Amino acid sequence: MKIRPRLLLLALVLAAVGALTTVGALLVAPPPPKSITSGTAAIGGPFTLVSTDGKSVSDQSYRGKWLLIFFGYTFCPDACPTALTNISAALEKLGPDAGKLQPLFVTVDPQRDTPQVMAEYLKSFDPRIVGLSGTQAQIDSVLKEYRIYVARQKSEAEDGNYLVSHSAYVYLMNPQGRFVDVAQGSESGEEIAEWLRKKIAHPTG
Repeated sequence: MKIRPRLLLLALVLAAVGALTTVGALLVAPPPPKSITSGTAAIGGPFTLVSTDGKSVSDQSYRGKWLLIFFGYTFCPDACPTALTNISAALEKLGPDAGKLQPLFVTVDPQRDTPQVMAEYLKSFDPRIVGLSGTQAQIDSVLKEYRIYVARQKSEAEDGNYLVSHSAYVYLMNPQGRFVDVAQGSESGEEIAEWLRKKIAHPTG
């Protein structure tokens, strides 16, 4: 199966996600539409967050690199480890071309996902994936910029053991920081690698 272009009325898809029913803890996003629209989706923008080494970074910190961004959280039971595993596999399959990319894992749950927690969690995945956290206000800002659906699930117990529903797309931004396309986090590493090769080779295709 080949990944088809995802720049397809993305704003409508993400807006519709809020009306979906979650299954357990996981929000399963619908397949993106298959037609291409003209123009550039208003997705992405400036951000300032904290990396796993405790340093403040911004979108400007990664200029010159293609950004591969996934939004999730370390307590995620399924979608996040699946997507991060697939991204890790894609980086391996890309070989030297992976050097053109900077993969980022941005938390949607900054209350629990401190830089230290994210650093420990990401040890299970490719070391090139950088985790980003921040204050709630910083995270809320970047979620708004990227139009990420997030909903904290109610928990009967007040023990901090809650779940968060969220959209599960992998976002690709070009070296100038402009949105290019999205893929499903559930796509295999091979599929993601093929998609990335095509996008990097033909940025406007």
